[in-house]
Amino acid sequence: MFTWWESPSLFDELRRLHSEMDRLFGETGFGPASRGVFPLVNIYDDGESYLLRAEIPGVDPKALDLSATSDTVRVAGERSPEHPEGASYHRRERDHGTFARSIKLPEPIDPEKIQASYKNGVLEVRVPRAPEAKPRKVKVEA
Repeated sequence: MFTWWESPSLFDELRRLHSEMDRLFGETGFGPASRGVFPLVNIYDDGESYLLRAEIPGVDPKALDLSATSDTVRVAGERSPEHPEGASYHRRERDHGTFARSIKLPEPIDPEKIQASYKNGVLEVRVPRAPEAKPRKVKVEA
């Protein structure tokens, strides 16, 4: 015998309701895509530099604008609509149009030495720390 919180049908129904609400809010402009969380970005730190990996499938690299200040990297661009001729949408989760995302980093960076590449829908940006922000070893004298 299941208690109410262990009922498989209850959790299936809650999952279905959650998915339906996500879909509805997405269509009305209140979903995750409308909150400016595109592109999705992972940021890694190796001590010398940051590595930003942004997922931007369907974006032509020529349509990207990458800029930086002393502590912020900005990725902007445009994803063109992909709509097969003669077809209508059954479901649309990927938006098209312009986007911009600014990522503020916790320490000063060196904008002059940033390197970027784009492969298989992933933008990879290596952002070196500014020399004054890099960790230094200090010799301890006895």
